[in-house]
Amino acid sequence: MLRSLLLLALVVLPAQSAEETPSPARADRSVIYQPESGVPGSAPAAELPVPSKPGPHLLIDDYLIASSDQVTRVVVQPKRDPAIPNPIVTGPEDKCFQPYLTVIRDEASGRYRMWYGASREDRNTGRSHLATIESEDGIHFIRPHRICETPEIQFGSEVIDRGPAHPDPASRYVYSYWLDGGMRILRSPDGLTWQPLVPDVVLRQDHDITGIDWDPLRNTYVATVSTYITGAAWTGQRRTTMMSFSDDLVHWEEPWFVVTASDALDEGETQFYAMEGYLTRGPLRIGMVKILRDDLRAAGTAEGSFGRAHTSLAWSRDGRTWVRDRAKYFEPDDGPAAWDHAHAWIDEQLVVGDQVYLYYGGYKQGHKMNRFEERQIGLVRIPLDRYVARRADKTGLLSTVPFLLDVGTKGLTINADASKGRVRVQVRDAQTKEVVPGFGFDACAPTTADGLRVPVQWSGADFASLAGKAVSLDFELEGADLYAFEFE
Repeated sequence: MLRSLLLLALVVLPAQSAEETPSPARADRSVIYQPESGVPGSAPAAELPVPSKPGPHLLIDDYLIASSDQVTRVVVQPKRDPAIPNPIVTGPEDKCFQPYLTVIRDEASGRYRMWYGASREDRNTGRSHLATIESEDGIHFIRPHRICETPEIQFGSEVIDRGPAHPDPASRYVYSYWLDGGMRILRSPDGLTWQPLVPDVVLRQDHDITGIDWDPLRNTYVATVSTYITGAAWTGQRRTTMMSFSDDLVHWEEPWFVVTASDALDEGETQFYAMEGYLTRGPLRIGMVKILRDDLRAAGTAEGSFGRAHTSLAWSRDGRTWVRDRAKYFEPDDGPAAWDHAHAWIDEQLVVGDQVYLYYGGYKQGHKMNRFEERQIGLVRIPLDRYVARRADKTGLLSTVPFLLDVGTKGLTINADASKGRVRVQVRDAQTKEVVPGFGFDACAPTTADGLRVPVQWSGADFASLAGKAVSLDFELEGADLYAFEFE
């Protein structure tokens, strides 16, 4: 079976202490995944049979794959679109200073709202404003931006909208930022005027990158924070990513390491500045890892323009243990005149119809250069769920682990590009390993289209007849890419 290089470098290091002790409800959930120091991990073995719901099931890793032959794993990098007027939020006009951001589409108005870090009038490099700007389409933003009313903040722009039905209207929106030793939380009724949820730091850490998110699979708040630390698996101090869970945004678990460097795996001075932009797809949580190489310099930049940075994928099937893909997912523009020539850090994923909008921070020259004008925000788009393809240039076979089909299962769809070839599917009984009568390759109508939800059909057989049974799927790929599948 082909195995992809899906590696997570975690290290046994003492976790930082939170200001508050974990709430009793979380005490049994504080298990930290810690392999031997410096030894990479991988996706956990599948617990079989895998439930068919929730879906879709992305083939981003090998978790769902029992075997494959003549099939290659391909990370599909987003492509810049000249029709998008990048950068869509600028330094000179919109005062973008820290291109960490949140984008939310308001269901009532239909408008897209972005929050980002804006520079102060005194150009203080250690303090910032929280700014907001709106758009009708998520691409073209309406000027001028607005500076939110907040207490003094250093950096941060992660906002959660808990919706108009939230029981405390004054706390509909919550926002995390770093100041004086740790993460703090503000609340707001409208996303414009903010006040402290509690007066003090809620999670202490020693680096100024923080973010919060909501995990809908585990019904918990997630904090992703950064620390500057030495470790057994890497040389010198590195920015390193940690995570914590909370029920109430005030009491947090002791943070654990989720993405760390390894001299045995990573080139040069690889640092993990942050992990942001979470998106839940089926049972999978997908994050964007901001990787910094301060030991590199973008070609053609001014003397002292240290720092070149890209984005890689990460994912989790339990919300706690993350697998970091070592392949580069999104890279800076190689053109020396490009506004994102040195950095390209994806910070937000937003599903818009059948696409995912990937908003990212771009730097022109380097990590600390001209931060008041050259740190800006751009946008690239991908078709839904098309992060990683399983590709067969000629003819390949991919077989899944067993799935337990939900009793309401009525059909199977695939996310595939078979416009230059074909895909066929057969179904095997998970116990006997035999092909289920009527569901062999010969009875399957070949898929020859490019589509996100292409129905799979067999002549004389109804997929609904398999509801409640445990089955495995065999995919025959000929000159095609397969990204995901879903039991309807």
